[in-house]
Amino acid sequence: MNANLGICLIGAGRAGMIHARNFAFRLPGARVTAVCDVQTENARAAADELGASWHTDFHAALDRPDVDAVVIVTPTRRHRDVALAAAHAKKHIFCEKPLAIDAPSCVEMIRAAARNGVILQVGFMRRFDAGFCRAREIIESGAIGDVVCVKSLTRGPSTPRAWMYDLAESNGPLAEVNSHDIDTVRWLTGSEVGAVHAFAGNYRCEEARRSHPDFYDTVLMNLRMENQMLGGVEGAQGVQYGYDARVDVLGTKGSVQAGGLRETNTLLYTREGGLRGDVAGSWTTLFADAYLREDAAFLACVREGRPPEVSGEDGLRAVETVEAGNRSIATGGVVTPQRAAL
Repeated sequence: MNANLGICLIGAGRAGMIHARNFAFRLPGARVTAVCDVQTENARAAADELGASWHTDFHAALDRPDVDAVVIVTPTRRHRDVALAAAHAKKHIFCEKPLAIDAPSCVEMIRAAARNGVILQVGFMRRFDAGFCRAREIIESGAIGDVVCVKSLTRGPSTPRAWMYDLAESNGPLAEVNSHDIDTVRWLTGSEVGAVHAFAGNYRCEEARRSHPDFYDTVLMNLRMENQMLGGVEGAQGVQYGYDARVDVLGTKGSVQAGGLRETNTLLYTREGGLRGDVAGSWTTLFADAYLREDAAFLACVREGRPPEVSGEDGLRAVETVEAGNRSIATGGVVTPQRAAL
């Protein structure tokens, strides 16, 4: 392995550049040696900023001896092919959520990583957020008694991109938005999902109603965990008022909340304006520190040869729950996730 871990960014969009800038400028012991994006202008611009080489074909990037690991931030349907190629090339893998478009693809990725002795970490950054981690510490301390219910929500301000209207390509907001919430519920209950019942509707995306009548921009999903704890997931796109991500944990002796809508804790009180605060406009600011911590954790796992805190199996279980939720929306019934063996 190189003295500084050589990172190849595959997918130079907003999320990709957050990771790349962390590795290039904020984490000692790593450097971005290559950037790959199917759009030449994106690849070139990112490479210029990061001081890296650029490619439009990820296979060419994987052939480079100065690449030790890849950060995959492509559209979800491409995750599997990139990850399999990276594993066969003996490159460690950080893959943004959702891990893949379906559970069988997730299984292939997990097995390929294990077979080739490389790390596979999934980008559930809320496990690295200080507030969410503190909530878990409080739960484990017993301060709220036994956990009864975990409710997690994500509401995003932006409207979906057109390709997301096709549920076959995106798996809908349950995947694109609520993968984090599903993982949060699993993480804080310490249990797998036993059953789901979901309802959804399209309230803001007028242009999708004719071409994709099954598309939804808002979803509610109730969960019963295998340990009999209860869970709830809510997601919405195009809410406009800000980026809103929070969790509420109810116990037998109390409750704990984490996350929220405020970008800072600063509040303004005036006679004219009442109470005002700074609303988070994007996940890029609300979870900036969490992204840095998860990238640092990936670097440490590769260096120390230890399993990641967020594994490929965590990504797989979230995808299985997404698939069950979408079946529940389509049928109106309670659905048991189909769990794949590893």
